[in-house]
Amino acid sequence: MRRTPDMALPADRRASIAVDLGAESCRVSLLRWVADKATISLVHRFANAPREVDGALHWDLKMIEAGVDHGLQECATIATEGVRSIAVDGWAVDYARVDAEGRALADPFCYRDERTIKAERALHRKIGPERLRELTGIQLLRINTLYQLYADALQGLPEGRQWLNLPEYILSRWGGARVAEHTNATHTQMVELYQRQWCREIFSAAHLDLASAAKIVPPGTEIGRLRGPLAELPTLRGAVLIAPACHDTASAIAGIPATGNDWAYISSGTWSLVGTLLEQPRNGDAAAEENFTNLGAVGGRICFHKNVNGMWLIRQCIEKWTGDGRVWTVPELVAEAEKMPKPHGLLDVDDPDLLLAGRMPQRINAQRVRKGFEALDERPENAPVFASLIFHSLASRYAKVLDRVAFHSGKKLKRLFVVGGASQNDYLNRLTKEATGLELFRGAAESSTVGNFAVQLAVLEGSRDAVTGAYAEQVSRWAGLFVAALAQTPAK
Repeated sequence: MRRTPDMALPADRRASIAVDLGAESCRVSLLRWVADKATISLVHRFANAPREVDGALHWDLKMIEAGVDHGLQECATIATEGVRSIAVDGWAVDYARVDAEGRALADPFCYRDERTIKAERALHRKIGPERLRELTGIQLLRINTLYQLYADALQGLPEGRQWLNLPEYILSRWGGARVAEHTNATHTQMVELYQRQWCREIFSAAHLDLASAAKIVPPGTEIGRLRGPLAELPTLRGAVLIAPACHDTASAIAGIPATGNDWAYISSGTWSLVGTLLEQPRNGDAAAEENFTNLGAVGGRICFHKNVNGMWLIRQCIEKWTGDGRVWTVPELVAEAEKMPKPHGLLDVDDPDLLLAGRMPQRINAQRVRKGFEALDERPENAPVFASLIFHSLASRYAKVLDRVAFHSGKKLKRLFVVGGASQNDYLNRLTKEATGLELFRGAAESSTVGNFAVQLAVLEGSRDAVTGAYAEQVSRWAGLFVAALAQTPAK
């Protein structure tokens, strides 16, 4: 990781707030300038998970709204100097359908709901997967917003005035303009790869109303000022609302203060996003066949990567074992897995069955039996054996994907930056380093928050052209400063 040169402090020393919506937990963090130094603290964290309602998986939107509102109130109490800006990033693809006043019509569906299995098959009869890939350059995943919106249509759900991805919905709820930030919009699988606008052909084929999609804006766009009850708090009054890289992965990659052309990344959490940054997309036949994606990144760049299953596997196993009476924590499993012998027969971690919720130990064993391996003892006492198998399988998969990243990008990769929650998994990091042969750097666990703040400061401190390499470099410099600040500031 490069050293970040000293940067001029912002003329306006008021605080900034970054909200990071996660599929397992949501976080509200505060950036302050204390004694001429940046300090970042986690002010409020609350658990998040989909819940089953009438046989379908939904997010509890009221709970999320209450949680982020509470986080802003806590920040207002702490930041007596006032709050300059607020930005929100989060997981992609899920959305709220809203009425003319911007109110949500219902709790959003969770992307893991199985309704999109039918929707994907039905839509591909209207517009083929090869054509979708050609138009968008996006990895074909049934979780993508396109299939969810088509599932809405098949179910006869009311369209509403608009639909907004969840980070943009939260910003609009606080008074921001209704927008679709580009990095998040690309993950819908409805944006033209080179034109960077909604694709009319896809909307037409899916019989979706183009008017229901918000205007696409680049990361770092100011979209208004805080309004409503929260704006009555003196320290929040006048705070600027910013659409950062609203896709949390794009924010996490923006939070890596690396230069040069020899590095790759793994944004490692529920999912593992394995890839590299490019100046131009790669959408040739080979990249399409291997289902690599070309998602928007800060500064007009491309996050060229592949979705790989991640800590979802472990957490789903833990949920099952908890139900069986033994509560394991991830750190406990990591420590115990390291004592296990190398497993025989690795998993295909991207098996579609392993992306589904529930019964994960049984799902793993079902795959092992199909591949001719012996089933493992599924009792909670045998959890370290499962954990060892998962970690070795993930590391092996990372290595294979990174080999293809190097091939498609033409880069000679030397360095690998691991960010996100699983960056703290020392055992998985060691296995990954051994499997890839790359020099591995552990970035910030809260890299999405770092990138969120970096985009805010880049635009607030005068860089208004958000689609240039120079803007990306400024974001990277701020990220370097904030990585150091996060390392030095204990979480609340």
